[in-house]
Amino acid sequence: MPVADIGARWYAASVFLGKETIAEQHLRRQGFVSFVPRSERTVRHARQLSTRKAAYFPGYMFVAFDVTQQRWRSVNGTIGVRSLIMQGDRPSPVPFGLVERFIALTGKDGLLDFSSGLKPGSSVRILSGPFAELIGRLDRLDSTGRARVLVAIMNGEIPIDLESSGLVAIA
Repeated sequence: MPVADIGARWYAASVFLGKETIAEQHLRRQGFVSFVPRSERTVRHARQLSTRKAAYFPGYMFVAFDVTQQRWRSVNGTIGVRSLIMQGDRPSPVPFGLVERFIALTGKDGLLDFSSGLKPGSSVRILSGPFAELIGRLDRLDSTGRARVLVAIMNGEIPIDLESSGLVAIA
């Protein structure tokens, strides 16, 4: 999903919660390149757990355009989009390389995969499953994509085995 235009930059846009896909479709129809980083999220509802694809930054997406060549104000009027993130009277560009890095971390399934930066002994946050949002210490990784995380629960460390794609390293 490279930006075709030489003068184009990535900009952040605020979107209505849960309307990222609709906003993407309408921006594509207008000729804009957009990107929504997604990850698997575990949702708890009525005592049931379900895993689904969701925006990594709920309520935000990235749009690429050249402010000098394209009619960027039409982004603000696009269905699903609240507005571009502005700095004065112009959209505020995202730092160089940030969106490109997210695109590089996106797998074939369209989900972000942070497992390449995982090292045993590092602190990690669990992104999905019944232990979502817990922080633990990575005990081991294997070649099949499974990981063991030690989570501090009830005065002890409990080992949890899960997919490494459901983890993100934290500093």
